Amino acid sequence: MKREESIDYALRATWQAVARMYNEEAGKFGTTMATGLTLLSIDKEKGTPSTALGPKMGMEATSLSRILKTMEEKGLIERKRNPQDGRSVLICLTDFGKEKREVSKTVVLQFNEAIRNEVSEEKLRHFFEVTETINTLITERKIYSES
Repeated sequence: MKREESIDYALRATWQAVARMYNEEAGKFGTTMATGLTLLSIDKEKGTPSTALGPKMGMEATSLSRILKTMEEKGLIERKRNPQDGRSVLICLTDFGKEKREVSKTVVLQFNEAIRNEVSEEKLRHFFEVTETINTLITERKIYSES
């Protein structure tokens, strides 16, 4: 099998190109793709429990901790005690964080619009069906058996 025909290669190469593009765009605003994704994953009105943020983003806790620390130092977020559960912490956007969240949202919407202008709805539907199937196969451990 040629490398270009490998599904995992196509996914990886495409994701790396998207990540590089997002990081270049984020750099224009003095930030990173990871920060933009985090801003978009935090509920802008109520905040998001820190324990829910990692799974929501598909990110390990250690990586997320570093991002949150940097975001807090830059004044994008603040940590508040969760009124529903005193043991947990809510990650809340500051006013500055909300401004940067809007920038991130605009960048993502622009990307989606550009793709939708070039790819038919039918092809996009198939794309999402394929990615859903891949995720299901992985989640249900149907590719490699647990030994």
